[in-house]
Amino acid sequence: MNQSAFAERVRLTPDKLTKSLKGVRRFTSLDLALIAEETGTTVDWLLTGRPDSRPAFAARTTDESLPQRERVSAVAERYVAAYDVLKLLRRLPELPPLPEVRSDVPLHVDQGRQLAHEAAASLGADGRPAAVPELETSVLAAVCARALHIDVAVVDLPPGIDGVTWQTNGFRLVLLSPTDVWTRQRFTLAHELGHILAVDAQEPVVEGRIRPGRDRALTEMRANAFAAGLLMPETQVRDRVGEAAAGEGALSQETFARLVVDFKVSPSALAVRLRQLGLVDTATHDRFRQLTAENCHLHVGAAAEYQRQQSWAEARQFPTRVVSQLFRAYEDGETTLRPVAALLGWDVDALHRVLDPAPVQDAAETDEKDPVFTP
Repeated sequence: MNQSAFAERVRLTPDKLTKSLKGVRRFTSLDLALIAEETGTTVDWLLTGRPDSRPAFAARTTDESLPQRERVSAVAERYVAAYDVLKLLRRLPELPPLPEVRSDVPLHVDQGRQLAHEAAASLGADGRPAAVPELETSVLAAVCARALHIDVAVVDLPPGIDGVTWQTNGFRLVLLSPTDVWTRQRFTLAHELGHILAVDAQEPVVEGRIRPGRDRALTEMRANAFAAGLLMPETQVRDRVGEAAAGEGALSQETFARLVVDFKVSPSALAVRLRQLGLVDTATHDRFRQLTAENCHLHVGAAAEYQRQQSWAEARQFPTRVVSQLFRAYEDGETTLRPVAALLGWDVDALHRVLDPAPVQDAAETDEKDPVFTP
């Protein structure tokens, strides 16, 4: 391809391309995006000559085979590429500070509890801590993005992987797998938030089934303690059980079902939490663990709430904050639609057709016998 033909492909006049190559005119960010798109490379490579860095994952999965890690890596790289584009366009905002792990708290479990208390304060608004048990998972994800710039997405991950967590100086990312068990996905989200607040995920962490009470790795114990403390705060749990005990004596199955619905957790997670707090004995714990979240919701007449949570957990969700920034850059003429399409896993031409549909022919310009469709 000669220079004139290449200039046309990247939407430049031959004169402008010549001046840019000679250093007389600066390439704009849109010029670089179009050139990278046309030549199959990245803007970062055009500017620095550095090859893309592939993340090296610290995998804790049911299948730690090389193909499994490569499939996770391919998913994560879509997000890394999006963050790189925003950084080059100077649209990647500075990350707000995270709560710090207190050095005077030696045990990882206690650190998790302490972080959960501080996280609720950081996620709140108007100086009030967030009432996390009241937030549906979709709202909790949005609050994390707003308050701490932790981007949450629900994407197709390889079988056996429930979540991926990664944080750098430029981004904080949690990827969740779609599931038909929304309570497990919610606990996984809280668990991964615990890793980010404890700064455990400076190397990407890939996790399979999370096992509260059974994991022996210190960082996993801390993340589990964080998740339990965030989703089921001790003070609120004790207050609710105390109220029930005052009227019932022993905790009934109906009251337990209501607690499952109100705290938005699985019966298993709540039973473990109650036993850890010394609020139920082993026999009661074992009996309550046999229940299902669906049955608890049906029992107290909360089927609609259960279905709403389930629908969000099963659907693919993109990180709104990142996609919005990329689309604004496209609208401002700083880049193409390709970064948005790549992040969403769309064909770029299909995305163009959705966002820039062909104009509808004016009825006055049509023949009277022609059918007219007005959307």
